[in-house]
Amino acid sequence: MLTAGALVLIVGAPAGYLYWDHTSHFESTDDAFIAARQFAVAPQVAGYVTAVAVTDNQHVDRGGVIARIDERNYRVALELADAQVAAANDNISNIDAQIAVQEAQVGEANAQVESAQAALVFAQEQAARYQDLVRTGSGTVQNAQQYSSGLRQQQAAVLTAKASLAAAQRQVGALRAQRKSAEANLSEAEAQRDQAALNLSYTIVTAAQAGKIANLSASVGEYATTGTALTMFVPDDIWVTANFKETQLDAMRPGQPVTMHIDAYPERTVRGHVASVQPGSGVAFSLLPAENATGNYVKIVQRVPVKIVMDNPPADMTLGPGMSVTPTVRTNAAPSLWEKLRARLPGWIGGGG
Repeated sequence: MLTAGALVLIVGAPAGYLYWDHTSHFESTDDAFIAARQFAVAPQVAGYVTAVAVTDNQHVDRGGVIARIDERNYRVALELADAQVAAANDNISNIDAQIAVQEAQVGEANAQVESAQAALVFAQEQAARYQDLVRTGSGTVQNAQQYSSGLRQQQAAVLTAKASLAAAQRQVGALRAQRKSAEANLSEAEAQRDQAALNLSYTIVTAAQAGKIANLSASVGEYATTGTALTMFVPDDIWVTANFKETQLDAMRPGQPVTMHIDAYPERTVRGHVASVQPGSGVAFSLLPAENATGNYVKIVQRVPVKIVMDNPPADMTLGPGMSVTPTVRTNAAPSLWEKLRARLPGWIGGGG
């Protein structure tokens, strides 16, 4: 009896050590679920739904059409905006033509000023000449007075020509100011056209990324207001959120391998790796976090979310948010003694060294 007990002890102690050494390299939890950043797909413009291009649980590629909104009102708005842009361009072209005409008038007025100034110089010379003739007695006072009057008339003509030139120049300035205002109107019309074109494009509701349709509620003939959820959308990018106890995190690091068993596929094994560990417990980010500074306090082991990314999950598995998973993390890169023995076992059996 003693011999049997000693034999059990001799065999059981190393086996127990090997089992403990092997299991101490793994951390597992059943508090884990598949997660994704699912969101509601909603139109950015209001209108009646004219087509629903998807069905329940269908996969949609990025840019794939999900639904269409009646576009007639938005197309009319775009055509009106295009007409307003065309009218604004025509107005600028008309002002440019007026500026060209007015600049020609400025040139004509400038030529008139130069002509009047040349005539003024001749009138000044004539008046001075006849004044000298009167002083020497060679000319008549009447002629001197006549040329003096002509000089004053020519001086007035110069002032009139300069005034006409200034008026023509001011008109050019006014037309240029009108052109700036017309350019502002054109910019406003173009902005309205761009907004109308954008609203028209919004009548086609598309997928922003690849994923699957879930909880489809859109129906042809339904009036959808801006922001009305037509369907839920689950992106292809999914992962596992495993809520490990904080006492399990000592040796857990990003990049460590993970084996996962999904409750929906109990006989399948999915492999992945630890992506990150949340910097805080789950309760710390809840709507009503615990306040341990008041009242009685009972210490409870906290759960910390760990993000686990699946490495090439099988395409024939339908996975989505909320599905239960049991992940096991290999927390130490060095193999356990049991793994070393198992690796050498075939060699021993075959007579290897």
